[in-house]
Amino acid sequence: MNVTLYRQDVVLERPVRASAQNHDRRSRLFLRLEHEDSIGYGEVAPQLEELNGDPSFDDVVVATRGTLARLSGVVAREGSLPSWSRVGRLGAATPDTNAAAALVEMAVLDRELRLASRTVEELWTPRFDTPRQATVSLLDDDAEWRVDDAVARVRVKIAPGPLGDRALDQLAQLSVPVLIDYNCSAATDDDVLRHVEQIHDVATISAVEQPYAVGNLADHARLVQRLDVPLSLDEGVRSLRDLKQIVSYHAATMICVKPARVGGLANARTMFARANELGLDAYLGGFFESPFARHVHQLLANSCVREPSDLGDVALDKGAVAEVANVSVSFGVEPSTAMLERAQRLAVSLESGS
Repeated sequence: MNVTLYRQDVVLERPVRASAQNHDRRSRLFLRLEHEDSIGYGEVAPQLEELNGDPSFDDVVVATRGTLARLSGVVAREGSLPSWSRVGRLGAATPDTNAAAALVEMAVLDRELRLASRTVEELWTPRFDTPRQATVSLLDDDAEWRVDDAVARVRVKIAPGPLGDRALDQLAQLSVPVLIDYNCSAATDDDVLRHVEQIHDVATISAVEQPYAVGNLADHARLVQRLDVPLSLDEGVRSLRDLKQIVSYHAATMICVKPARVGGLANARTMFARANELGLDAYLGGFFESPFARHVHQLLANSCVREPSDLGDVALDKGAVAEVANVSVSFGVEPSTAMLERAQRLAVSLESGS
């Protein structure tokens, strides 16, 4: 088994300021996995710094090296790569190993499909034409919003504090519902209720997303009783146990599932199915991935998700090279050679799990 890790640093054409972070650049992590003359690609796009329970890029790199070493051990013992659906069980289900598992799993699945000359639609039957969700921010006074006409919902980054006339004017110009995203920054119910009252006058509110900290189900449950719009959890959704707790506390009626956060595509599919059984409306979230991973997520969403999701390509500054190339099998696209040639190669050892 031969593996290559690539780091691609990109600058976003349209930065998005959140309550505790400005999303203006991203470091994407790509994996090229080759075994017995067949290859597969994976990608995740971790944040540069740890925040709200999500790991840093460097932590994910370390965890990926460990996951690949354990995968190599499985190959040595069993004589072949394990099925893609087993990869998520190679780690310890921590935030960093979940992201690492998502990266490796995608590459193993890609290789598996290529080897069988199959497309992912044969594995994941399309059931929806999942609409796209865009992301903008009320926290950057200088940023002009550009929202594609094809977008069905807009996630709006927000933080406690008064909304000025310009913010309300921007919201009023949107023709689709908005999801108000606090990224864990709200301190009191009144922070949220004041915003909801103001925004109700100028826009349709689809939901309020993650006002309080990860794990704070009691405060979310209390807020649910006071809101006249749905409440969604994002950073607080990491496992099947979280779904059970959310329903038990009546802490939300919507959830955002991010494959890199929950340990990969197989886990995400399971969580979407379980959310549906529990009566939770689920949508797919992202971390500003390249068109490659976004395309994979679109295929996953088309099989599982009817809610608008983070599936649109992320525009990059200064005319980046074409990021994907078309292939006839598997996901239908792969990371382009030109992009990977410009990326930084990271050292990988398969000798130990450390």
